[in-house]
Amino acid sequence: MLGLLLLQVLASCLWLGHSKVVNSFADCPEFFYAGTTPNDALHPQNPAWICQRYRNSSHYATLYDRDRRIPVYSAYKYHPGPAKRPHVWWFVEPQLIGKNDLQEIERESVLINQHKFTLDQIKKSQAVLDDYDKKTGLTRGHLNPNGHMDSKENKTATFSLTNIVPQDKSLNDGQWNKYESKTMTEMSKDCTTTYVITGAVPGSTNVAGGRVNRPSHIWSAACCLVGTQPKKSWGVIAENNKNQVENHSLGELENRLTSLYGERRVTLFNSACPREQASLP
Repeated sequence: MLGLLLLQVLASCLWLGHSKVVNSFADCPEFFYAGTTPNDALHPQNPAWICQRYRNSSHYATLYDRDRRIPVYSAYKYHPGPAKRPHVWWFVEPQLIGKNDLQEIERESVLINQHKFTLDQIKKSQAVLDDYDKKTGLTRGHLNPNGHMDSKENKTATFSLTNIVPQDKSLNDGQWNKYESKTMTEMSKDCTTTYVITGAVPGSTNVAGGRVNRPSHIWSAACCLVGTQPKKSWGVIAENNKNQVENHSLGELENRLTSLYGERRVTLFNSACPREQASLP
């Protein structure tokens, strides 16, 4: 009887350990309304759940595709503020390298010179600086843009390559920038809290010698709370080779993503966030 009890306890511990590994957003649920994350229809084959940490705090959450070396999505609270865009270097994520005690984004040079990692170790499951250098027609496209953050620390944390995809330059400088800087401001002006999830649909081509996937589409969805109640939601999507942004309701965007992800039903927010049309300016 004692042996059977010990086996049951061991099995329970193993299951709990597995659950903790899978649900690593448990350490930063505050970036998702009601703690509800997008469903697993978006999950890649080799995912990494990252609570994006900088200066002893988590600033947003990212689901990362280790094989394609791009984020699937980043989730955050929209809270622009007066802090200026930081003049910063780019960061990488030590948690993707392997077993180590580093839990915050860090510069490549620091990881190599101070912590004795090799560049090959860093490159194995994430993009590095060289992957984005001199890419004609492409830019480092933030999923969580620094302009949607308030403090210097929050803004600086967005400059991690785990929050970046190869984005068409005309789109990033044009209509997508207009959505981020103007449309979001107008849509969120009466919101107490705005939860945002911005993602990238994997494409059929790669850059950087085949290392980094070039997404076919960039998309974003928002759920606006007035007080503690969701009052409206909206979504946008853009093909990553055109300077054009399509406006959608949350429900329409989820339907579009369901089609793009091979008919695996996509849900992005808690069911309390309205799925009907929100009128974007």
